[in-house]
This record gives sequence, C-alpha cells and structure tokens, in this order.
Amino acid sequence: MKNKTILKRISFVSFVAMAASLLRLTSAPEELTIEQQTRSYIVKSNDSRVLASLVKEMSLSPTHELSIINAIAVPLTPEQYSKIKSNSAFTITENYKVELSGFNSWIKRRWQPLAVIPDYIDADYAHYYGNYGDDVTIGFLDTGIDSISTSLSGLGLSTDLYGRDKFWGTYDAITNTISNYSNEENGHGTHIASVATNADYDVYGQVYGVAPNAAIVGIRAFDTEGKATYADVIRGIDWALQVKDQINLRVLNLSFGGKQRSYYWEDPLNQAVMKAWKEGIVVVASAGNSGPDPMTIGVPGNVPYIITVGAMTDNYTEFVTGDDKIASFSAAGPTPAGFVKPDLVAPGGHVAGLMSFDTQIATKHPEYHDGGSYFEMSGTSQAAAVVSGVAALMISQDPSLTPDDVKCRLIDSAHTARNSDGKIAYSVFQQGSGVVNARDALFSTAMGCANQSLDIAKDLSGEEHFYGPANINEDGNFYVEGLGDEYVWKTEENALSNDAVLWRLNHNENPKDWKNMASTDAVLWRLDFETDAVLWRLNFETGAVLWRLNVDDYESTTININHWVEPQ
Repeated sequence: MKNKTILKRISFVSFVAMAASLLRLTSAPEELTIEQQTRSYIVKSNDSRVLASLVKEMSLSPTHELSIINAIAVPLTPEQYSKIKSNSAFTITENYKVELSGFNSWIKRRWQPLAVIPDYIDADYAHYYGNYGDDVTIGFLDTGIDSISTSLSGLGLSTDLYGRDKFWGTYDAITNTISNYSNEENGHGTHIASVATNADYDVYGQVYGVAPNAAIVGIRAFDTEGKATYADVIRGIDWALQVKDQINLRVLNLSFGGKQRSYYWEDPLNQAVMKAWKEGIVVVASAGNSGPDPMTIGVPGNVPYIITVGAMTDNYTEFVTGDDKIASFSAAGPTPAGFVKPDLVAPGGHVAGLMSFDTQIATKHPEYHDGGSYFEMSGTSQAAAVVSGVAALMISQDPSLTPDDVKCRLIDSAHTARNSDGKIAYSVFQQGSGVVNARDALFSTAMGCANQSLDIAKDLSGEEHFYGPANINEDGNFYVEGLGDEYVWKTEENALSNDAVLWRLNHNENPKDWKNMASTDAVLWRLDFETDAVLWRLNFETGAVLWRLNVDDYESTTININHWVEPQ
C-alpha cells in the first residue's frame, strides 16, 4: 500500500493553527431591539472595495464576511435595505433561515445490519485491489460528525482500516471556530459520513463504507435542531475552499436541499457551490426527498455543474435486482432553467449508518436503536453519500481528475434502468444516467462528457447564464430537445412500479448526449418575480400555469438534510 500523504502526517494541532490563520473572525453584532426591526440580508458586489465603502459609509456591522461570493451578511433596517436595493452596484438577498424537517423518522431496526452497499455498487472490486479511498479528504457540510469507534472492532469514523487517524475534526460555521474533537448532537451528519467512509466490518467481514480509508472533516452549519441560515452554509463552503489544499479536501458532500426561489445563478448559496466546483472540489448534492413529481429538485441540487444524486432501492432483496426501483420520495427534474437532474441515482432506500446513542435522533427514537451503534435510514441524503464515496475512490486512483472528469465518468459508467424490452424504464428526469457503479467508473476513460456546453467562469461573473435542453410539449410532457420519443416523460404512464427492470451499462450507446447539451433557446416556462408567486408556464400565449409556488420573502424555508421517509 502506498504511504499516506502529508494530510495524514500533519497533526491536527498543526492543522488547527494553519486553518485558524485563514479565518476572518467577525465581532458579534450588538443585540438589536424590536423597535429597530432589522432583518439579516446578504449584500453582494462585484467590487470588494465598493462593498467596504458601503459598510463604512452606513456604519454597518456585518455578521459574516462571505468572500467566496464577494458578499457580507448584515442586519439592516427597512430604510437601509431600501437604500441599498436602489443602488445598482449591489444585489441584496434575504439571509433565509433554513431548517431540517421534523424528526418523524422511519428507521428500520436491525440487530446487526449487513454491509450491502459496497457490494451492490461494485465498490468491493476497488477494495479487492487495495483502493479504499486513501489520500482523499471528504468534507461533510451537515450537523457535524461524531468520530465513532465501534465497540467490536475499534474502527468506524476515527481511524481507517489500518488503524490510522482519519478524522480532521470539525469547523463550526455557526461560531466560526475549529475543534479537533467530535461535535455532533443531531445524528444526521455522522450517519451520512459513515455511509461514505465507515471502516467497520459486518459479521461476515464486509466493510460498510464505500471509501473506508478516506479522511473526513466535519463542517457544521446546522445546529442541534437542524436549523441554519444561508450565511452559515456559505461560510462553511468558504472555509472548505480555504483549507482544501492543506488537507487535500477533494470532495464536498451536501446532503440537504431547499426551495428554489430564483434561477440557479441568482441564488447566493448556489454561487458559493459553483465557486467550490470551479476551484477543484467535487461537489455532490442530494436531489431532495420531495419526489416523485416533476420539477421537485431543490437548492443546491439545481446547479447544473455539480453532481446531483437521486435515490433507488433494492426493495430489501439485496441479491435480487429485478425488483429494484427508483424510490418514490426521490426528487425529479427538470430544473427551472431546463437542465436534466438528477445526474444519477444511488442506494438510498434503507441504508445502515453509525450514530451515537445520545444524539437527538437516537434519544427521541430509542426503539429504533440496533443495540449497538447502527440505524437504518432512507433518503437522497444517504444516496449522495454513496456517490461521494465513489468519487473518493476515483480520485484516489487518479488524483489528476478534475470535477468535470469525475462527473463525466460517473455518468458514462452508470447503469441505466431498462425494461425487459430494452426501453428506458424511468425517465432521465427520474434516474439521470442510472445507478452508480464504482467498478465501471474506475474503468471509464471518458472525457469531456459533462458541462462541456457550459462556462462556469462566465456564469459566476454574470457575463452569461445557461439554459438546459429540457422543455415541455403541447401535451404537458417534458422532453429533451434533439432526442427521440424515448426521452419524452409521459408522467401518467410512468409510475414507480415494481415491474422488473434491468440495470445496464450503456456507455457505448447514445443516451448520455443529453448531459452535454445546453439549449440555444430559453425554455418555454419563465419565472415571474413581479408578484408574490413563482409561475411556471407552458407558454406565453396561453399563459397556462404548469406549477405554482407561493413565496413569502420573509418565510423560513425548509432545507431537508434528511427529510425522513419510510424505508423502501
């Protein structure tokens, strides 16, 4: 086995000192009275000097410096808000409060769950040849991570398969501090991290994690109750960019999703996600658990550049593939800008993961404890973690891969669900390219099949924005421009049934072309922000409303780190 790189040899104490120098600490604002009626906003400018002048001129007290998007988070009175909004040099957005869904968790009790995920996605092939995700760090922007060591083996999230420390610690984006100890009171972040990197073995000697030797770092942006703000999440992404070279942070897992309030390029959280991708971090996001209806992908899963993951399930028959299906809760595309999402799917129907007994979830649902350290949960959050683990295996094998390369090969190697007659079993808006396969992703030599028609630099600068190839026909069915009838999603005829499906590797065929397309014409539906509603229209002539979402500028939007769903 190859030796560990510097990320394993530097002590965490040294890392803390190094990372601390990168932090731009801000003083806490004075407590505001009710009479002042302030709200928190994100103020952005293309010129940092103009932004600094604004702060000085108006005597503002920013709570967050969000350099990743050239912005600040700052409390403003209505008068201050109006003054800034009227100045074209700035864009101003509500610092939306985001929170987890309620903990009406459906968790399947198991005394000793089996490690089925690596076998199902053929990650055990990589393990057989000694690739366990070494020399790659995965960041989990979540509720934190508890570096659990299992009682039987001593392995888990604290050490890798060879007993080497792999836990970098936690950056708390809420308090802007770093700690070298476990800091997880909710449970979700630990479960997600263990799906990707758990080094423990089941009773048959099979390892649980997809990339058990990958290093991990927690980025805590959600509190114990699962609540956060855009500013905290953006600051977490900013920190990941600052330390990525010091700890070789190559993959960032975002197992949450929120309401879409604008096109992808206008959302400040999405802008931070795009910046991370541009700077070389593979960003993996969950599609969301609001499926199965069309256009249910959330933020940041609607960003076209990144890897967005939906969920499928084996129906509790891990050795029988014919009854596998897309999970009914898995969100579907297209996105408001007409892009096909999710990019692919991964197991998320009932996934075993680690969780401390004293976390909020475990104490609220003690009856679901397995008697040790494991819970089984469902969601696209877990599916995203599976793909993050596969990305770590790919980068461990070939560190020269760019984020676009990783996305291309994951798409190229996915196994598309087809019926017995060879036709696509699920729309590309439900399954993307199909279910992830680690073995074929590692064998893939594909290049240039993802994001080739897009320009992320122009997108971030505001020079040019992009629409995808999805559209809607006169019958109200979504389709992909330039492709045949097989790519028309007739939603009324395509239920998520138990009919037999075959997951086939199709990279020698033509179904991936839709991933390398951008529409020259804008999509037929449009956003209307002149009113208090978002309207998706079939066309401007008839004005038929396809989809409506009422938006209150000040309401709290829900970000589902894991919207609990019944296992499937």
